[in-house]
Amino acid sequence: MKTSARNQFSGVVGQVTAGAVNDEVTINIDGGAQIVATVIHDSAARLGLKAGAKAVALVKATSVIVMVDADASKVSARNFIDGKVSALTKGAVNSDVTITSASGLAVSAIITNSSVDRLGLAVGAPAAALFKASSVIVGIDG
Repeated sequence: MKTSARNQFSGVVGQVTAGAVNDEVTINIDGGAQIVATVIHDSAARLGLKAGAKAVALVKATSVIVMVDADASKVSARNFIDGKVSALTKGAVNSDVTITSASGLAVSAIITNSSVDRLGLAVGAPAAALFKASSVIVGIDG
């Protein structure tokens, strides 16, 4: 599967919690990480999303929020990847920041240069990447 999404996480569906409109889908990623997505119930059924099914979670880098000194219990975003800045490329207005967890899960974010400066981001600095379950697009091969 080729897409323009910077963040593509392959894994296996661990759980699907059905709702009247949306289903909550948990995808287990290599290294023990989990990505949670909300998917329209009809779409989850059409894709065959059920425990054990292979799936890919896609997240645009512009949908990722970067925090420092973050506490996962104090944010509403379901997806919280704690780690360190592993790459940082500044452009004219925005920066491309990659945060890598201890298990090796890398998440890319596009944020403003002023945010990079305000947060004191630099390669090696601790940081967290957050994104809402509604920002995750779920795909399957085939």
